[in-house]
Amino acid sequence: MMHGKALTPLELYKVLEKSNCQRCMLPSCLAFAAAVVAGQKSLDDCPFLSEEVKDTLSVTLQKRSLAEPRQAEFMEKLLQEVKQIDLAAVASRIGATYGNGVLSVRSMGKEFHVNSQGQVRSECHIIPWVQAPLLSYICYPTHQAITGRWISFRELKGGIDWQGLFASRCETPLRKLADAQPELLGDIVDLFQGKEVEGFDADIALVLHPLPHLPILICYQVADGDLQSKLTILFDECCGTNLHIKSIYTLCAGLIKMFEQIARNHFGNN
Repeated sequence: MMHGKALTPLELYKVLEKSNCQRCMLPSCLAFAAAVVAGQKSLDDCPFLSEEVKDTLSVTLQKRSLAEPRQAEFMEKLLQEVKQIDLAAVASRIGATYGNGVLSVRSMGKEFHVNSQGQVRSECHIIPWVQAPLLSYICYPTHQAITGRWISFRELKGGIDWQGLFASRCETPLRKLADAQPELLGDIVDLFQGKEVEGFDADIALVLHPLPHLPILICYQVADGDLQSKLTILFDECCGTNLHIKSIYTLCAGLIKMFEQIARNHFGNN
């Protein structure tokens, strides 16, 4: 089993029953694994894990919690910032709605609801790569409406410092997914209320809205003879004004992980 490093959701998933029994109150064993690693569920919530296995897993979970104190501090800071914000006042500015003390923000076609204490709820499973950028977006001091002008990640404020990581963790894996599963990008449009657009040098160009005023444009060109396929993720010019570059990266990297899981679920047995 895992020694000397922090536990990841995939490593935990490998030792689960994989029955998707939902007795942990989550839709799947993979969702449970992600929730445990994120600190939102306990190993005790799975009825099939032996005490011996739980003891071993707890060690690696503890290593993860010690390795990521800054993330916990960052989340606590965000929660404190949300408590100071007039949610009703910021709603229209950030493209959200407000009612009954709750701010409702649309992400990838799904509604996420945030109260004055920073608590987030949704019909979807709440995971860190959604929660942290969402709260950051609400708290971000500057804001600009969508411009319709598309720029690369490196052109965003601070993007050049994260470009290498963004290319390796976001654009490259998504290109490989699109190469292996040509239907995937179309499925993403259907699942997350994306929109295919024209006017770009690409076989497929689609717009998604991870947050209301944070649109991204995925342009994919299929391989042609000796020419390798190409995939580029572009951002509306407003994105760099509406969210910190690290949160933009976190949001995109999380999306790619979700797309990879969708591909495994839909195409893994084909």
